[in-house]
Amino acid sequence: MRAVILSEYGGSDVLRVAEVPTPEPGDGQIRVRVSAAALNPADALIRSGALASRVPARDHYVPGLDVAGTVDALGSGVRDFAVGDAVIGLSDWPETQAGTHAEYVVLPATAVTTAPRRATPVQAATLALNGLTAWQALDLLAPTEGDTVAVTGAAGAVGGYLVELAVTRGLRVVAVAGPRDEELVRGFGADLFVPRSEDPTAAIRTAVPGGVAGLIDTAALGGSVIGAVGDGGAFVSVLGAGPAAERGIRVSQVRVHSDAEQLAALARLADAGRVSLRVDRTMPFSEAGAAHDALASRGLRGRIVLVP
Repeated sequence: MRAVILSEYGGSDVLRVAEVPTPEPGDGQIRVRVSAAALNPADALIRSGALASRVPARDHYVPGLDVAGTVDALGSGVRDFAVGDAVIGLSDWPETQAGTHAEYVVLPATAVTTAPRRATPVQAATLALNGLTAWQALDLLAPTEGDTVAVTGAAGAVGGYLVELAVTRGLRVVAVAGPRDEELVRGFGADLFVPRSEDPTAAIRTAVPGGVAGLIDTAALGGSVIGAVGDGGAFVSVLGAGPAAERGIRVSQVRVHSDAEQLAALARLADAGRVSLRVDRTMPFSEAGAAHDALASRGLRGRIVLVP
């Protein structure tokens, strides 16, 4: 099969398309014929070698975590899928080292669910990693219905899902994003918009004088924004360990993992129009290097999706 591979770590120029063996599904696994696979910041970490200490030495690696495609083969013990089913899934890289930027990928059945029925494969390929990160971050935050919570980086891929999912859970959302993104994040359902500033704590406290019950930080603001959380609240970091706890605030970091049940719930929300599948552009595997360069430029309001 054809796959995007890297045989050494480095910049986007280390990526190339090569023929590699087609993987075979084992017990409880599914082989997916890839229709589309999103490109995420995690793929840049794989390429750069930032995860090298967590993987065994190999002659090449295939990046890619998100996938949309069709079931191509079933391992023993898999009962809930049939060949030809349209599915989405998440590869738990680096634990699996099963990259989705390939014509085929093998994943555990527990990492795969039926694809949203109203989405194209390109759209569906943007859901798993970012949607599950948002879902699991909200679970860590553990707010009570009716609470006011803040989301930094609310216009980004994870931030957008966070705003929408928080609304589905009955929360009041304060969205922090760039000034040009106010219309976008209000469209996600944010109740209050706070433009990005040098003092995010003061800006959020102006909007919510008593402080928010919880905050999910997708913009790595850390210590500069924990002051926006009221005493005894909760703070969840998406990037890094987050700031030191203070004033009884519970601080945690989300570490996303595949979960077919959660992913199925996200797919249903996508079909109901309650979460947005945002695609910035589609690029072929042969332009993977250029896609990584575009990802590094930041400011994207949707995912780049690679197709075989």
